[in-house]
Amino acid sequence: MIHPIPSGTRDVLPDETREVRAITDALRCVFERHNYGEVYTPALEYESVLERADMAEAKPAYRVFDESGATLVLRSDMTVPIARVVATRYPTVDPPLRFCYLAHCYRGVRPQRGQPRELLQAGIELIGAPAPVGTVEALNVLCSALDEIGLADYKIGLGDASLYPSLMASLGVPVELRPQLLSALAGRDFVSLERDLREIELSTDDKELLLAVPQRRGSPDVLDASLGAVADATANMRDVYELLTPDVAGKVIFDLGLVRSIGYYTGAVFEVYDPALGAPIGGGGRYDELLGRFGRSLPAVGFALGVDRLHIALMGEERGTGARLP
Repeated sequence: MIHPIPSGTRDVLPDETREVRAITDALRCVFERHNYGEVYTPALEYESVLERADMAEAKPAYRVFDESGATLVLRSDMTVPIARVVATRYPTVDPPLRFCYLAHCYRGVRPQRGQPRELLQAGIELIGAPAPVGTVEALNVLCSALDEIGLADYKIGLGDASLYPSLMASLGVPVELRPQLLSALAGRDFVSLERDLREIELSTDDKELLLAVPQRRGSPDVLDASLGAVADATANMRDVYELLTPDVAGKVIFDLGLVRSIGYYTGAVFEVYDPALGAPIGGGGRYDELLGRFGRSLPAVGFALGVDRLHIALMGEERGTGARLP
């Protein structure tokens, strides 16, 4: 007999559970060693709370109604619930505030893509620490966590969420067309980006610039301050780089086209890659405006690691082979 489970979910059996538990225990120890206190929040949140954040690309997977008819959703990340916690439970506590978590989140995805709806995430949120110092601390904790579990070959792509929007604005890209270009860029779909740019009434030089800039990645040499429209973003990235310790700096790849699909990011953004896995293991960035939407305006930065992807990458490195997502 076959008894199905909801699409995008899976059963985790004892052997894998033991391996995953070892990973999460190690991550928790690193977070606590850096003075991040673990928090739990309800799996269900009022939909009106999550609507305060721009979560168009992280839509809730499930909705239910409470006894009063209010709409509840399963949380799609932990950043927004923690922003709510800071505003309601820490309204007068002096920053910085440091939180960590290990929690399941739920995303509305297309089942035919084989993407999970239920995600086990491990991450931190650093509230009240401005750039670049706060960003550097988050990157230090990120590398410490990955080193602790034994991931060896990872790299961190570092970009800035404001870079491409600033470039589009400076070149006069119509406001209504900008989300479409950003969506293509978030998916690293340069074929669609080039196609969409052809439909916009801009000069050939401007179109070529909009296509070329986000494909620049590599060493600090890509941070060319002569590009006036993106000078602020590249300067911010350089400020972060100059404060990194040599071991962390050696893991960083600068990526002028890095865009996170969740829309609340405002400054530095980053993603974790490993050759043993053909997809980002996790990522994060600055969200300096999100806390203000909940009533306490504070700069913030954080990251989340997909524990299942981390497990696959770690197993792939140990076997010396690339791995594919199930």
